[in-house]
Amino acid sequence: MKMAVKAAVCLVAAVCAAARGEPAPQAFTAQASAESILAVCRSMLPDRPVTLRGAIIMRNRKGIPKGEYGYTLMADRTKTPAAVDVVFTPRDATNVIERAQVRRPGPVPEGRILNTDVTCLDLTLDFLWWTKAEFEADREGETVHGQKCTVILARPEKPEGGVSAVRLWVDRKTGCLMQAEQLDASMKPIRRLWGTRVKKFGDRWMANVLEVETLGSGHRTKITVEEIDFNQN
Repeated sequence: MKMAVKAAVCLVAAVCAAARGEPAPQAFTAQASAESILAVCRSMLPDRPVTLRGAIIMRNRKGIPKGEYGYTLMADRTKTPAAVDVVFTPRDATNVIERAQVRRPGPVPEGRILNTDVTCLDLTLDFLWWTKAEFEADREGETVHGQKCTVILARPEKPEGGVSAVRLWVDRKTGCLMQAEQLDASMKPIRRLWGTRVKKFGDRWMANVLEVETLGSGHRTKITVEEIDFNQN
């Protein structure tokens, strides 16, 4: 149970252990480069095709829902190009109202999905594959949910999904991604993503609640994972 509580504040860590049937990776060394730390974060994603089903729920500052949708996300990063396909429906309905398809390498669609805070970049985590990464030394040791972090600034070759860079807080002890902050062309933070809860699916602990906030908007969106299937290649 102690491991599950700690995983609740990690964005991707629980997915790693569940997908591979292995313990969480060891913390990176003091000599690790920013690029190698991103590689550790990438290694925490499933190494086989996966299907997730759940909901995205937009709420105002008082917590009152302003929009709620179901989704099915199918991801396969075992092939080239990697594929992420997301279908959105009205909550508890089956008719498709929006679909987002991403192939990596390839462009990430811009814009918020269904006027929520969620974008394709939030769902694909493609910024973990961006080729330019550097430490933000003045932020070294900042904490997220009480965990001391190394802070990395990752940049794409050219802006993707309306984002010029992403700031990543990575837990020093586990190498887990704790929080991600997307920056616009002027390097101003515009969106923040973090994990808040885990759930046990069968014999596996999985991160099942993420929060996405459009900074300064007065609202945020919760992404829940209610079902998960690890598919065979």
